[in-house]
Amino acid sequence: MLAERVKKIKPSPTLAIDSKAKAMKASGIDVISFGVGEPDFDTPEHIKEAAIKAMKDGFTKYTAVGGIDPLKDAIIEKLKQDNGLTFKREEILVSCGAKHSLYNIAQALYGPGDEVIIPAPYWVSYPDQVLLNDATPVFVKTFESDSFMVRPEALEAAVTKKTKALILNSPSNPTGMLYDRASLEKIAELAVKHNFYVISDEIYEKLVYDGAVHVSIASFNDEIKARSIVVNGLSKSHAMTGWRIGYAAGPSDILKAMTNIQSQSTSNPNSIAQKAAVAALTGPQDFVVMMHGEFDKRRKFLVGQLNTIPGMTCRMPAGAFYAFPNTAAIYGRKFGDRIIANSTDLALYLLEEAKVAVVHGAAFGDDKYLRLSYATSLEDLKRGVERIREALGNLKDGS
Repeated sequence: MLAERVKKIKPSPTLAIDSKAKAMKASGIDVISFGVGEPDFDTPEHIKEAAIKAMKDGFTKYTAVGGIDPLKDAIIEKLKQDNGLTFKREEILVSCGAKHSLYNIAQALYGPGDEVIIPAPYWVSYPDQVLLNDATPVFVKTFESDSFMVRPEALEAAVTKKTKALILNSPSNPTGMLYDRASLEKIAELAVKHNFYVISDEIYEKLVYDGAVHVSIASFNDEIKARSIVVNGLSKSHAMTGWRIGYAAGPSDILKAMTNIQSQSTSNPNSIAQKAAVAALTGPQDFVVMMHGEFDKRRKFLVGQLNTIPGMTCRMPAGAFYAFPNTAAIYGRKFGDRIIANSTDLALYLLEEAKVAVVHGAAFGDDKYLRLSYATSLEDLKRGVERIREALGNLKDGS
């Protein structure tokens, strides 16, 4: 008999969509995927070369559980230069991707009776990681009119004596929105006032647009820094999703507990990938600039086109590589005997009829939307949008 905790969670919807799209492609169907959040660019050559050298040098054994010192030092320097944050080695933990970092945090902090506040829409793994550790996710709705930033009064209303942490994602998956300094300062004040932790997921920080600036909440003062755990990684910034290198930075007692947990689960992150990560952080960053520029072009094209499709409206995202169009006006329409009642129906319709993979907004906690990743070629974006336009044009009024 399975453990009770398994019954609390579900498979990742984004990976499920990607898996189904890949299966359709493998059977010969021309599917365009806007589903998975993965840069379509190859990992830069100097990073690959560092991995090859590591293998040739025999750097293929166990390392320290929390990561090699050169990588910790590169992370410390990165946090100092980019985020104005000062950390020591014992305040850094390298893990098998940022998702693993978040799970280590959940294991170290959450328990029965704890509540963890999650602004909605949210990344799909946040609630399930809370549930897996016997705590309770508390959702606080955000609104498109507020650029999907949590309202301070709504956040404070959700705080109870059981509140252990707030999970904050900026830039956001799925909305692509970015918290400004003033909004973060208000959140920091509440965290200090009510003494809860802020888990700051900053994995998309290198992808912000239109002159916007990413700000780390932990950088404001010592009080909020003592209550913050910063999570980041190389997957999105350096097209290294498969290398599985993420990291967390925060108070030494929490990081020590997380390291102990990791020692009993995965041990160290991949030794070769760690050497590659050092090269990524300390080497030339022209690739990051190039990728940012390409994503910016795609962002403007995709959002511009989505806003010309009847029944869709889409805010221009300030960061990441996702568009999050509002599709509520489409619900109730029909295709033959098929009624499109919600985002799940719409996503399935687009996959089966238009051969375009998107993720339903319900997976992220808001059924009025779809999520489209523009981490794919401009050519595929053009073809995909036209397929969506045609498929939606084939829907009839449901009355």
